[in-house]
Amino acid sequence: MIKVSAVQFNHRAGDVAYNLARINHFCQKAAAQQVQLIAFPEMCVTGYWHVRKLPREEIEALAEMVPHGPTTQYLSQLAQRHKMLVGAGLIEKTEDGRLFNTYILCDCDGTVHSHRKIHCFINEHMSSGDSYTVFDTSLGYKVGILICYDNNIIENVRVTALMGADILLAPHQTGGCRSRSPHAMSAIDLDLWRKRQRDPLAIEAEFRGPKGREWLMRWLPSRAHDNGLFLVFSNGVGIDDDEVRTGNAMIIDCYGRILIETWKAQDDMVTAELDMSLLQSSTGRRWSRGRKPNLYGRLTEVTGEEIAPRAARFSA
Repeated sequence: MIKVSAVQFNHRAGDVAYNLARINHFCQKAAAQQVQLIAFPEMCVTGYWHVRKLPREEIEALAEMVPHGPTTQYLSQLAQRHKMLVGAGLIEKTEDGRLFNTYILCDCDGTVHSHRKIHCFINEHMSSGDSYTVFDTSLGYKVGILICYDNNIIENVRVTALMGADILLAPHQTGGCRSRSPHAMSAIDLDLWRKRQRDPLAIEAEFRGPKGREWLMRWLPSRAHDNGLFLVFSNGVGIDDDEVRTGNAMIIDCYGRILIETWKAQDDMVTAELDMSLLQSSTGRRWSRGRKPNLYGRLTEVTGEEIAPRAARFSA
């Protein structure tokens, strides 16, 4: 059994000190429960949606080197102190000047792993990653990372599973997003969040409805089930520039069952024990052994319909 936590919290745009303090708070809370792995949301260290409007120099001011930057070192110290794997998202800058939406996972032995979002659209000055991220951990099991949009492309999760991932970290900033698809997510009234303490049921109804949980249930559990892996979904919650993130932090088992979740309109943490003995007998893993790779060549053929992530996200 492995005890895992997924966190949702309302980050402050550009306020790294505040955001790290919230991460520290939840790490302490998780450590008291003997949690072995804790996952925070995408770009929660730097803030997310406001970045789409920033010029390059302001993004660079927020960005840090990985793994030698101060945030990575801080998270690594938390991981080693609490003997717990700690994952969180930030903006990475490289020596050659590129900027990435990156998620880091610090192991309790001091090892640092990182994943660059493959389908980055948040700002034209930020690049997309070009590789998958699966690695051994001190837990004795392999962990993979896919950030938000990465999980919407089913091939990404399948490849991550084929590379041996037992647990998939799926950090997001989603829910309440404006969409050009008529039956996808849509915006939530900002006032519902502002009035959440006076009328919690109104905002929770949005979080549980088609703008939040109902949308996730159309596809997220299938990523876990079809690939026979555990999925840890962390997300932002509350006002994110001019949108409202719906939280819905949850942990899903390798059969696609929701082990635990929240729809609270507040910073929150959910914790569950993963029964790793279920992996080998899970339907996703058993059925995957019957794959016929010789039939799948078309998956790697260029169709001519491909467009960049930003165009796919924002186009009609």
